Amino acid sequence: MTDPSSRDASPDGGVHDEFDDVDPDPVADDAGGPGDAGGSPAVAVATALLLGVLGPVIALASGVAVFAIDAAAGGLSLVASVVLTLILGQYVAFGGLAVGYLAWRGLDRRGIVSYLGVRVPSLKELGIVLGSWVVILILVLVVSTIVQLLGTETAANQSAELAMGNPAIIPLFVAASFLVIGPCEEILYRGVVQGRLRESLPAAPSILLSAAIFATIHVMALTGGLSARLTTVAILFVPSLVFGAVYEYTENLVVPALLHGLHNAVIFTVLYVTVTQMDPSDLPAALGFLPV
Repeated sequence: MTDPSSRDASPDGGVHDEFDDVDPDPVADDAGGPGDAGGSPAVAVATALLLGVLGPVIALASGVAVFAIDAAAGGLSLVASVVLTLILGQYVAFGGLAVGYLAWRGLDRRGIVSYLGVRVPSLKELGIVLGSWVVILILVLVVSTIVQLLGTETAANQSAELAMGNPAIIPLFVAASFLVIGPCEEILYRGVVQGRLRESLPAAPSILLSAAIFATIHVMALTGGLSARLTTVAILFVPSLVFGAVYEYTENLVVPALLHGLHNAVIFTVLYVTVTQMDPSDLPAALGFLPV
């Protein structure tokens, strides 16, 4: 992936190429404000951590807003409640935060699209999505098997539990995987968090750190004891690494967004078939590992 530090915001909101006439001191504003690029690794990591944690905090606050709306309306339907939660907890909390941060740095719409690397995927990139999903499936199954052999307890995902209790809404979750969850979470954790890290760090540590932040924030979406949650977070680190590697390789945010959506959608689909056609006790352990 091209080092994003070469994408400094221009005065008109565009993006400079590394060979353009850029500010000779692009790191003068080391606080991460408008027009900054690169800077010290410490500032990049601190900014990435702040953004990575702030997204879930806003999502939790949106949950309170949904509860208040539900109370004021005298009770929303489950579908309405889920849709409202997705809109506020994903589009606003993750997508809105990501776009807002880049706009604060001085990028206009074209600059934001360029910084993130948003474009229609090629056939090769669609092939990468499918191939990477197979890699994730194999890795997660291997790690899950090792965890089970060790007898380590894992946590359950709240979204999976809600879907298990209300299988009729699972198709909604499948659609949301592609239209809401994948795009919104990837724009923040790959596009902005990993992108900000790449302004000051090499590819490998940027991918590792962004994956660690993304996996760790899922503690709030899990149920169970602390050790079980940490075990599940460690497993979630696996698909997170693949998302980051794919983004680094393709420089196209749409690719990890599709991959993320596909991963979630397949798990929700398997969940639906299992709940409606099989004994719930036969649910695969991997169903708890939704990176949502």
